[in-house]
Amino acid sequence: MKNIVILISGRGSNMQAIVEAKLPGARIAAVISNRPDAAGLAWAAERGIAAVALDHKAYASREDFDAALAAAIDAHSPDLVVLAGFMRILTAGFTRRYEGRMLNIHPSLLPAFPGLHTHERALEMGCKLAGCTVHFVTAELDHGPIVAQGAVNVLDDDTPDSLAARVLKLEHRLYPEAVRRFAAGEIAIVNGKVASGPAAASCLLAPEPLSHA
Repeated sequence: MKNIVILISGRGSNMQAIVEAKLPGARIAAVISNRPDAAGLAWAAERGIAAVALDHKAYASREDFDAALAAAIDAHSPDLVVLAGFMRILTAGFTRRYEGRMLNIHPSLLPAFPGLHTHERALEMGCKLAGCTVHFVTAELDHGPIVAQGAVNVLDDDTPDSLAARVLKLEHRLYPEAVRRFAAGEIAIVNGKVASGPAAASCLLAPEPLSHA
């Protein structure tokens, strides 16, 4: 059984999707937020999951907060740390501590559009596909070995909000599957890339036909 610690900053919809998937071989040991008022904490606590608030504003530096965060995570003996809408830039020391066992999901088809405002940028560039990427976390923002990607068609009348809503639904399918594959030992980093076993076909969710988008 793999212990999973999930980090959130808000309602944690991806966290909820992972919890509700009831993944075999995975135990959600704790949910931790840098915002004490994060709605996801109450949701987790109601389901008997340890819910920890660690206010980043109470710490003098990013390094101090990351040290406290690492202590809170390590108290639950994690095999995997999952960033699920955790809106903090992590220090290099923190990312090294969990190298190879920390995942993030980003709402673009990386390496395109790292950072913020991904859907606005995709529409401005006239992209025909958009999507999301699950990747291992490294010190470089929104980089790291790619575990899984999923795509949706960009519609002519899309707005950033409508595109974001469809991508979020895709995230809720893709992220639990990526965590399941990690817990099952189906993925590993080899020469800086993710190597997959027999479940390799699950690493890409193709866009739906335009008539069903």
